[in-house]
Amino acid sequence: MIREGGCLCGAVRFKAEGEPLNVRVCHCRTCQKAMGSPYFARAQFDQRALTVEGETGRYASSENIDRVFCKQCGTRLFAWRRNGTLAGVALATFDDRNAFAPTEHIWVSEKLAWVKIDDDLVQYQGTIPA
Repeated sequence: MIREGGCLCGAVRFKAEGEPLNVRVCHCRTCQKAMGSPYFARAQFDQRALTVEGETGRYASSENIDRVFCKQCGTRLFAWRRNGTLAGVALATFDDRNAFAPTEHIWVSEKLAWVKIDDDLVQYQGTIPA
């Protein structure tokens, strides 16, 4: 199955082939700052499953992750692993914004105090245990 999406202005379009490896909501402080939002809801794919068209910009938000955005409108699209393995695709950027539903919350220890989690999904205080 192929799911498509893109940025607000339409300058960047992407296709994601197959099913995501996982779908999570990240509450870490880095994601909060990078997304300008209380959390980052994303579907993680192997980078080889993604095709991206259009001009994007990148910001190295950590040693391992680049945040990828549209250079025209600024829409934050991906958290791209710099080692070439994985990419987290922002759920709201898919054309079918209900294509995927999160199954877990990560970095709950850093969530904003006013965010209430009452969805019965698994919660991890940090990252997923190895």
